[in-house]
Amino acid sequence: MRADSGPVEGVCLSKNLDLKALFGDVFERFAPGVRLLSPEEVEDPSRIRFALAWKPEDDAFTPYGNLALVSSIAAGVDSLLACPSLPPDVAVTRLRDPDQGALMAGFAAWHVIWHHRNMGAFLEAEAASEWLGVGRYAGFSAPRTCTVGVLGYGLMGKAVARGVATLGFPVVAALRKPRDEAPPPGVRFEVGANAIRDTAAESRILINVLPLTEETRDVLDGKLFSVMPEGSVLIQLGRGDHLVDADLDAALDSGRLSAASLDVFRQEPLPPEHHWWRDPRILITPHKASDSSPRLVAEQVAAAVKDVLAGRMPETAVCREDGY
Repeated sequence: MRADSGPVEGVCLSKNLDLKALFGDVFERFAPGVRLLSPEEVEDPSRIRFALAWKPEDDAFTPYGNLALVSSIAAGVDSLLACPSLPPDVAVTRLRDPDQGALMAGFAAWHVIWHHRNMGAFLEAEAASEWLGVGRYAGFSAPRTCTVGVLGYGLMGKAVARGVATLGFPVVAALRKPRDEAPPPGVRFEVGANAIRDTAAESRILINVLPLTEETRDVLDGKLFSVMPEGSVLIQLGRGDHLVDADLDAALDSGRLSAASLDVFRQEPLPPEHHWWRDPRILITPHKASDSSPRLVAEQVAAAVKDVLAGRMPETAVCREDGY
């Protein structure tokens, strides 16, 4: 991207977000080597070399025959890889943000404490002006007696596992493949084809931060819940399509699960009429477990564009076969 050749042109592609409005200004300030356009601003589709995308339409990539790069605005790329018009030979990148991992870890740790210490009881008591004295509050058990499982051990999963283990909870992390790295203090690995099931079977609290692939779609189902200890808790921070909604309802009604925290949903926003809003066993947050700054998006996309046009694979590239 030489200054004398002009900026490299890219297009924003999303069916539910105005990416130009969200990122246009920061690209101008922090990614001077590229020019970000809305589809309506594109005069010559052949000049478009990259796309900034999130949940694109099925035919979104079709007009742009010279794409070299498609970048997600976040860590997830499932909606990009599933798009029928995604060219088979373009690099696909995602955001990699250590600060995002720290945000996710703090969010997950908050939910672990919320459930482990039965913090909801205090809010109910406060609303009733009631003092929960000795013998009236069930929320004291040592963290070492409460195993926390973590499904997914990428950037987010590592941060979550480390953070929760620091609080004194034994952590079990599910890995599909063996790693050369040793687990951090307080964390143990379950590895292999049955790692997710084996991790769930040990977990009083189960945190999901898996990427969405065909292998992990619907992974949080009745079969998985059935092996968890009676009265366990689910903290769902991955993707909405990981969870079989009806199976969660059944697990809660049977007592297999006692509670759940849900940050992601199959339909977002969650409709106001959905029964989960009124279920006291479920704590709902609006897909806010973590986020990254628009500046970082602009800087990483600009670096990735520079790499692919120079014939290098960007550090933020994903493996299409693995889905992450």
